[in-house]
Amino acid sequence: MFIFWFSLSGQTKPLFLIFGAICSLLVAYWSHDLLIGKLEKGPDLKKFIRMIAYLPWLAWQIVLANWHLVYLVLHPKMPIDPTIMRYEHDLKTNMGITVLANSITLTPGTTSIDADRRELIVHAISRKTAEDLLSGSMLAKVREIEGGARR
Repeated sequence: MFIFWFSLSGQTKPLFLIFGAICSLLVAYWSHDLLIGKLEKGPDLKKFIRMIAYLPWLAWQIVLANWHLVYLVLHPKMPIDPTIMRYEHDLKTNMGITVLANSITLTPGTTSIDADRRELIVHAISRKTAEDLLSGSMLAKVREIEGGARR
């Protein structure tokens, strides 16, 4: 904020620099909820470690989905059966919902279209990709990141 103020004003007198710094801090403090949003709570080392542990599993799922798409594309009949489905979840945090939606989109053959507190709207390119998602393994992994298994 201060760098932006300085680039616009060009003032180098100490009094102007002090006022610019104070005003920049006040504007940042007053508008941080608008620009960043309210944080649910501070950093959680356990969630961070669980997220790091989740990434190799997600990478493997991406590899498997890529192989399935290669099969679909190279199959002589191209057995593509696209569908849009509602995928209900029980995640409690915005972080959990975001991780799930992004994981679905990162996995080839599926795309998250919309997300809310109860469900995701997902496009799947074939019946197998939809069934794999409905098996709940990805949701269970994201639940673990969020703070433990439920259901």
